[in-house]
Amino acid sequence: MTDTVAVPEGADMSENFAALLEESFENNSSLQHTVVKGTVVAVESDFVLIDVGLKSEGRVPIKEFAPPGQPAELAVGDKVEVYVERYEDINGEVVLSREKARREEAWEKLEEAFEQTERVSGTIFGRVKGGFTVDLSGAVAFLPGSQVDIRPVRDVSPLMGTPQPFMILKMDRARGNIVVSRRAVLEETRAAERTELVANLKEGQVLQGVVKNITDYGAFVDLGGVDGLLHVTDISWRRINHPSEALQVGQTVQVQVVRFNPETQRISLGMKQLEADPWDDVELKYPVSVRFTGRVTNITDYGAFVELEPGIEGLVHVSEMSWTKKNVHPGKIVSTSQEVEVQVLDVDPQKRRISLGLKQTQENPWDEFAVRFPGGTEIDGEVRNITEFGLFVGLPGDIDGMVHLSDISWEKTGEEALEDFTKGDMVKVKILEVDTDKERISLGIKQLSSDPFAESLGNIRKGEVVTATVSEVNDGGIEVKTSGGLVAFIRRSDLSRDRSEQRPDRFAVGEKVDAKVTNIDPSSRRISMSIKANEIAEEKTALAQFGSSDSGASLGDILGAAIRDKQQETQEMIGDTPAPEAAAEAPAEEEATEEAPAEEAAAEAPAEEEAAEEAPAEEAAAEAPAEEAKEEDGAEKS
Repeated sequence: MTDTVAVPEGADMSENFAALLEESFENNSSLQHTVVKGTVVAVESDFVLIDVGLKSEGRVPIKEFAPPGQPAELAVGDKVEVYVERYEDINGEVVLSREKARREEAWEKLEEAFEQTERVSGTIFGRVKGGFTVDLSGAVAFLPGSQVDIRPVRDVSPLMGTPQPFMILKMDRARGNIVVSRRAVLEETRAAERTELVANLKEGQVLQGVVKNITDYGAFVDLGGVDGLLHVTDISWRRINHPSEALQVGQTVQVQVVRFNPETQRISLGMKQLEADPWDDVELKYPVSVRFTGRVTNITDYGAFVELEPGIEGLVHVSEMSWTKKNVHPGKIVSTSQEVEVQVLDVDPQKRRISLGLKQTQENPWDEFAVRFPGGTEIDGEVRNITEFGLFVGLPGDIDGMVHLSDISWEKTGEEALEDFTKGDMVKVKILEVDTDKERISLGIKQLSSDPFAESLGNIRKGEVVTATVSEVNDGGIEVKTSGGLVAFIRRSDLSRDRSEQRPDRFAVGEKVDAKVTNIDPSSRRISMSIKANEIAEEKTALAQFGSSDSGASLGDILGAAIRDKQQETQEMIGDTPAPEAAAEAPAEEEATEEAPAEEAAAEAPAEEEAAEEAPAEEAAAEAPAEEAKEEDGAEKS
């Protein structure tokens, strides 16, 4: 009986146990992947043991309970919410997560804030590629680098670990992706502050701000909701090469509104405007021709800037740095921060410019040279440079003089004469002129000797008749050489009065000719001569001596008489004419006299007509040089 009773009782117990176990599994399955409350059973060094009412406790890393950058504050018995990931791991323990519990709770709040476009609070705690990670009360969001601030921020370390307001730009719960922006919050806040500040902003207003950022061209100052630019030239009256020399990020400064554009809302600020202008009464402080000591602050290609006092600088132009060093960079004469003595050359208060001179404080070597070496002095020097227009010769006092091409040689051209010199040669020169105002010294080499052209010219004057030897024959005329060695050229048209005789080929090299000097050109060192002018002059002389307008003698008679007289003079000078020849001349002359009337009678008519046609043109062309020759002869006689 006992057995029969025991069987039903055992069956009921097994059924009850099975039902309870199944109910337990159903309850446990409903807790998986949910957030439940648990009790802290123990706190270890790295883990926290939590009982959530399951068959075993779960271990959660203690760091999941600690806020970013802070230690965890837990005690046994504390109630905490955790997320049940699964019932047991390989050790048979429940797998719990405090971070996921916080994330699930945060996601619900974040979704609600995203839908209502509300701000959320978060903390930047890490840096990733392209931006930063932000803790939003358990949910991890991504903050792009462009959304950290309104302007690029180089150092974000002051913002890390500090709660900041953010706006959610995008979120995807399925992927666990959240994108936030701090810039959107700042723009919204600054827009309200800017509106209020800009409404009351006026030029000349003095405000207090904080240096927010420093660039090469100035500094941005936060005026409390709106930024203004403090340009580097408006920081101080003195020269500042970089804003960091006078300002630091985070520094509180007092500035004045210099310019304000309501349309673009750009604000230009100034600090030096709050100080006295050092350029006031600058003409009284720095009169012209007075010397002062200053400090070189900047060196450029065109000169050096010298600070006379804080806020006042003058320019020493490169041409006013040295008496002797030309085309030299100013950096080779002075250096930055060097103390120098300068002289005020000009002051322009309107343009805020002061022209200074450095060489004016030194002795002028050009004046000293002009006293020691006046014009006409011969001196030795070194050829320092050779250019296309002459030689530069080094002279005492570290100055240079120039020998022009035309002053190198009497006989050679300038280009040919330059080939005889090389850089570094020692040459002897003659000082022609010293111009201290233009700082120029003219030198000459050919002036060391006399002009061979002048010596060869001798007493030859324009209008004189010279006997010369033909040295060259060409189509344009002939070249002749005088006894003194001068070379002259007789043009084709000047070879004869008779056009038919104006042929260069009728002359031979070595033949002697008489020609009249028509022109002397010292610059080209040549003289011009004319046989034609000589013939015209001789004809006029013969007419004047042997004929007159009312004598009735023909041109042939006059010329014949002139020729006979000249021959007679020649024979008298020679004195050795044979007697037979003298006796034979008389019959020949008598025969010629008898035959001449008949032949001349036949020939005079056409000859006179032809002469009458040619004479006006030829005489008109010849009268001018003949008259000039007479005038010059008359002048020389007087």
